[in-house]
Parts: sequence; C-alpha cells; structure tokens
Amino acid sequence: MHNRPNVIVCICDQLRAFEVGCYGNSVIRTPNIDRLAREGIRFEHAVSTDPVCMPARSSLISGQYARTCMGALGNASVPDERGRPIVASWPLQDRVHLPDATIAEQFKAAGYDTALIGKWHIHSAPEIVGFDYTLYPRVNHRHTGQEFVRDGGRPQLVDGFSVDYEIENVLSYLAADRDNPFFLYYSISPPHMPLADAPEEYLDMYDPDEVPLRPNVFKDGEIAFDENWFKVYLWDFLYYSQKLPHTLDLPDGFDLRTLTALYYGLTTWVDDMVGRMMEGLRANGLLENTIVVFTSDHGDNLGSHHRFNKGLLIEESIRIPMIFHAPWLWDAAVNRTQVAQLVDIMPTLLDASGSPVPGHVQGRNLSPILTGARQQLDEYWGFIETSDGEIGVRTPTHLLGRRALRSDGSAEQEPTSFFDLQDDPYEMNNLAGTSRQSQTLAELDDLLNAWDMCTPWMN
Repeated sequence: MHNRPNVIVCICDQLRAFEVGCYGNSVIRTPNIDRLAREGIRFEHAVSTDPVCMPARSSLISGQYARTCMGALGNASVPDERGRPIVASWPLQDRVHLPDATIAEQFKAAGYDTALIGKWHIHSAPEIVGFDYTLYPRVNHRHTGQEFVRDGGRPQLVDGFSVDYEIENVLSYLAADRDNPFFLYYSISPPHMPLADAPEEYLDMYDPDEVPLRPNVFKDGEIAFDENWFKVYLWDFLYYSQKLPHTLDLPDGFDLRTLTALYYGLTTWVDDMVGRMMEGLRANGLLENTIVVFTSDHGDNLGSHHRFNKGLLIEESIRIPMIFHAPWLWDAAVNRTQVAQLVDIMPTLLDASGSPVPGHVQGRNLSPILTGARQQLDEYWGFIETSDGEIGVRTPTHLLGRRALRSDGSAEQEPTSFFDLQDDPYEMNNLAGTSRQSQTLAELDDLLNAWDMCTPWMN
C-alpha cells in the first residue's frame, strides 16, 4: 500500500441508489459516478443507518448508530422565537452529540490535515470534532443567496450557486502545497430540495415524459400527488416556513413526473461536481494516492407508496450508492453479497490508511471485501433506525422491520413488515403476519432484537 494515502469522503444529500446509472438506471446521466464504479468497488446493497440528514451524517462521522452518537433518531430541534421546535441549522460549539472520537479526530491523530467543505448538518460544530479547515453553508437547504462560514467565523454571503462555490474551494484545497496527507469530507447538497433552485441547464435537462417511475408510485391506478409536498420539494423552507408569494402555487401541470425530472437534473449536477473533483485529483497528481468514497446520507421516497421525502423503512428511503475508489489499491468489483452501511465507512477507511480503529466504533471494517479476500463478512446484513421508532434489518435478499423494544426488553408487537426483495423489489406484498418464509422471518427478527438490546443509547 502507498504510504499514508489521502482520503476523500464525497457525500451528497438525498440521492437514492435507483437514480444512478451504475445501479441500473438507463436514463439518468451520471458518467462520473459511473466511472468511479467501473474503476472501484461498488456495493449493490448499501443502506443508510437512519434515513434522515442529521442522524445519517452523524453515524458516518462517528462510526456509530444514531442512538449511540446522538441519543436521538431524528434531526435535532431548537426553539424558534415563539418557543416552537424547528430543525437546527446552526451547529453548536458544544459537544452535545458525538461523544467519542470521530473519523476526523482519528485521522488528525494520525498526522492528517482534515477539512470539511460543504453541507454539515450535524449538531456539534465541525471545528470541535476534529476538522482543521471548515467551510460550510449557514443554511442547510438553499442553493443561492447562501451564507458560508469559514473556520467558525462570521457568515459571508456568496454570489451564485453554493454548489459552484464549494467545488471551487475543493479544487483550491486539492491544489495547495502541504506536508501531510489529507482527509477531506466533501458534502454536496443536491439533489435535496429545493429542486427549483438550480442552474437552468439542470432544470431543463430531462423530459418529464421520459423519466421512468417506480411501479409503487401507483395506488389503485392513481399516481402519487401531494400539492404540499411538491411545494416543499420546489422551494423548501421558503415555502413551508416563510410562505413567500412565489411558492404558494405550483406551476401549471406540475406532477410527479415533473418532480422526478427535476430530481434527475439535480442528480446530474452532483455528478458534474464529482467529475470536477476527480479532475482536480488528476491535475494535481493525487489520483494514485487518494482513496475516494462516494455515497449519500439517505434516499428519497419520491412518491413510492404515495409517500414523500424520506425517513421510512422502505427501499426508497434507505438504499444509497456506495463506491470505494482506489484502483491503485483495490481491483474493481461489484459486491452483491454484503450489505454495506454508513457506519462501516469510518472503520474501513481508517484500516485502509493504516490507522487504528477505536473500540467505540460500531461499524464493520469492509477491507476484506475491498481486497478481494472475502465476498461477505460474517455479519453480512445491515441495521436501520428511523425517526418514528421503527427499526429494521436488511440482508441482500430481505428487509424486516418492527417497532423498537420497550425499555424492559420486551417487544411491543410482532414484526410490522417483512419483504422478500428478490421476488418483490418494490415491496408490494408484505409477508409479516403470514406464514410464508416463517423461518427466515424468525431468524431476522432474532438478529434485530439482539442488536436492539445490545446497542446502547447515549447517556
């Protein structure tokens, strides 16, 4: 292995695996992500550990499940001027979350320069959890009119699109002279809403009549439609919080196909930024000594089962792309027998760079799979928490869900969902409560209950 490789975690927001070319979508244009997959190791089955922004990102940074690193399963809230809880958009200079050493702190202890560029959306500020250099947007969900905070200083308004500003700073960071290897956490906000706040070329890139829809967006022959959610997708908090006049009415004829076409456009926007990042590595002679991981924090329901946004124990919420790219270190491959999780990224990258993996990490080291020594670990499944208290276990073939256990360890009820994803990839036929595949259900339920009982909550 090369001596102390550079490491980049490139994460985007709310991109489900189904809208990436290398995951089988023939319409979406993601040539740069697809190239990463051709040259790297792509996990066909990768899941968010909790399909909401803050817990998912906290899990990646900490290598721990949300209950352990946050003590909560949803986005942290703070009181507004009327005392009503609102989602916190400003990180705290207080270690209220992430009590144990993060991936940035571990790399820093190993002599790495550490940097965050892009969306943070973790409750504790990046400057106090191991990042030497930080540049992140003041507001989580807007792409223009954005203020940026550099190294914990005063917010500064920037012109143009925040995504462009971030990639320019990534390229400057890659071009800088330095004596140490670096760990860069590069976080791209799209395709998270607001979908209407993007360059025109991406807004018009896809014909709504040509984008494929998943079969489960239809119920009794009716396509999913929700005027309120469509406005949130288009304008985010400018609609649901500020009710600005231009957000109060949908464009004429707006429907799920129009929404999906916009989502496709912003996904290609992400792909273009990945391409520019990789070109920056090539231009600066860094490609042959840099490990790149591309992933997303969670997926997007986009009307499946007539549900929107994320946060559910369904494939559209939990399935994410995950690609490890280092052709100088690992042979290219596609893995279909191991479920990879966000909590696995920290131990895998620490091990691959020759750094110790601390004992508090709950994720699994995927290095034996990346090196080709194994096709799956002994624990080849993944666990998922959700903000409404439903938990699940995902194997390469099945997904089982139930409510979390009571404090005394007793189950509130039998499993609420059980799907054979080989026969039923769109989760149209819930086997829970039937006698079908009862042995597999019992085995997975035992796994999930054991994990629930032994995975501690913070405090």
